[in-house]
Amino acid sequence: MTSTPAVTVSGLHVKRGSQSIFRGFDLEIGEGKLVGLLGPSGCGKTTLMRCIVGAQRINSGDVTVLGLPGGTSGLRKRVSYSTQSAAVYDDLTVRQNLDYFGRVLGGTRADTDRALAAVGLEPQAKQRVATLSGGQRGRVSLAVAMLADPELLVLDEPGGRP
Repeated sequence: MTSTPAVTVSGLHVKRGSQSIFRGFDLEIGEGKLVGLLGPSGCGKTTLMRCIVGAQRINSGDVTVLGLPGGTSGLRKRVSYSTQSAAVYDDLTVRQNLDYFGRVLGGTRADTDRALAAVGLEPQAKQRVATLSGGQRGRVSLAVAMLADPELLVLDEPGGRP
């Protein structure tokens, strides 16, 4: 039995100004796979992730995610993206951040509890994000990305957050 790939990139061309980032790039990521992208700074890792989640303009080529064109509205609750920098509010507690983003996503308190447990921040739930270490802040952002229980989770430098 063969399954549909989670991500297929075919003939991807991306330019920023006059600089070509990708020229005919191809990639396939199978369903249920964990993939790490390695390479020097500036080689296109973040650009590729942004193409996958639909946050990057492509010049040509195809990006298919979970059977749909990358970035289409049908993927909004199926794909989640955590950026390099923690994308949470410093003046709120860990739980308040998760509750806020959970409401935006139409989630429940159980979703917040599940995400808190998954990243191991239950003891810090009532702590303001501004008082957390860099690694803990990164885990709050990861928990936010996990709130909707996405089918595909795209993490940009999850271990390297300031």
